[in-house]
Amino acid sequence: MNTEMVRLVAIAIVMGLGVFGPATAIGRIGSSAVDALGRNPEAESAVRTTMILAIAFAEAVAIYVLVIALILKFV
Repeated sequence: MNTEMVRLVAIAIVMGLGVFGPATAIGRIGSSAVDALGRNPEAESAVRTTMILAIAFAEAVAIYVLVIALILKFV
């Protein structure tokens, strides 16, 4: 097993495990927002704002994972 193969396996593991968390989080955020809107439709603007912020923070984790994978690939 040479170092290039170990590097590629590490990149695959980082991307696979690192993107699973944010994808799950975004799904749960959307589900919770729909539940909240079903219970209280008048709070739509507050729920939407909070949901967009939470999705942005969860997506930032996926972007960090991508950056780490690119560093592993090219350095």
